[in-house]
Amino acid sequence: MLPAPSPAPPLPATASPPPRDAALWNAAQDLETAFLAETLAAAGLGAARESFGGGAGEEQFASFLRREQAGAMVQSGGIGLAESLYEALKESDDV
Repeated sequence: MLPAPSPAPPLPATASPPPRDAALWNAAQDLETAFLAETLAAAGLGAARESFGGGAGEEQFASFLRREQAGAMVQSGGIGLAESLYEALKESDDV
């Protein structure tokens, strides 16, 4: 009998901001999500297939899929853009 597989390591959690800066943190994550969604679109994710595709419905809802996938990427650590944006927004808010 094979041994049970070891559990997967937990996904990295994004740092939680202080309560007063929660709005800035949410804005930074939204901007990273939008950036990643556009990057996924440019990479061709969700592009209609030439044959046996989903037709007009697939084309209309592909952006929703990309947005959700980008949001999941951000929630699991993203590419670090949210942290940079957060620090920049925080600095401009303090001025």
